[in-house]
Parts: sequence; structure tokens; C-alpha cells
Amino acid sequence: MVAAMKTSASRLDLLDQTVTAYMARYGITLLRMSVGVVFLWFGFLKFFPGLSPAEGLATKTLEVLSFGMVRPRVALIILAAWECAVGLGLILAIFLRTTLLLLWLQMAGTIAPMLLFPEEVFSHFPYAPTLEGQYIIKNLVLASAGVVVGATVRGGRLRS
Repeated sequence: MVAAMKTSASRLDLLDQTVTAYMARYGITLLRMSVGVVFLWFGFLKFFPGLSPAEGLATKTLEVLSFGMVRPRVALIILAAWECAVGLGLILAIFLRTTLLLLWLQMAGTIAPMLLFPEEVFSHFPYAPTLEGQYIIKNLVLASAGVVVGATVRGGRLRS
């Protein structure tokens, strides 16, 4: 009985080592590509009026940040192209430093509505976000993923 338990524990340990090694080997790549898909997808939607759930708040924010100098539709096209560029850069792993800079600048822009329009971002400030607020808050994960991916641009990686 004890020998069987040791054998089972040994098999589980071997399985755990194998799975951990797989995650260490491919985790950053999967993270980079999945964040790229999110940026590409959400950016692409912004090219088509009415498809992006963030369209209204994004155009309103960009109008305020540009002091009204950029028309909402033009601002949305610029944002769409920007997000698509970030997505493609991450998916294809090209120009990663520039791509990550664009990602973090875009993330800073997505936080702006929390300061500019708190009444649209929170139903009860500061603890109950609206759907738009939840959309913004989830960007913390994308920004953190950018930090992890950024740690690899000079050869950093996970060890198994």
C-alpha cells in the first residue's frame, strides 16, 4: 500500500514537472499572442460604427484629451489603427518595444474616463463600476500582461 502511494505520488510529481515545464516554455508566447488577439479584435471593431461597446466613451474621452481638435470619427479611426497595430505587433512579435510603448500609452488613455467621466464609469463611486467601468478595469490585466511580455524583450524568460 505504501509503495503504491509512493508510485502514485511520483507519477503525479512527474506530471506536475512536465506541465510546469510546458507552461514555462510556452506561457509568455501564449500570453503575448492572446493579448494581441484582444487588441486586434477590439481595435478592428472600432473601424465599424456601432460595433464597439467602448465607442461612445472612447470618442468622448479622445475629444476632451484633444481639446476638441480631433473629430470623434477621426479619433476612433486613429484609436482603431493604434489598437490593431498593437495587436499585430504582439501576435507577430515584431517591434516589441514600440508595440509595448503603444500598449501602455493606450492603457493610460483608457484610464482617463475614470477621471474625466466618473459618473459614466461608476454607478456608485468608487466601488461599483458600470459596464464601461468594468471594461476599463479589466485593462489592468492587459497592462500587467504587457509588463510580463516586456520582461522578455531582452531575453528574459520563465524557468521551469
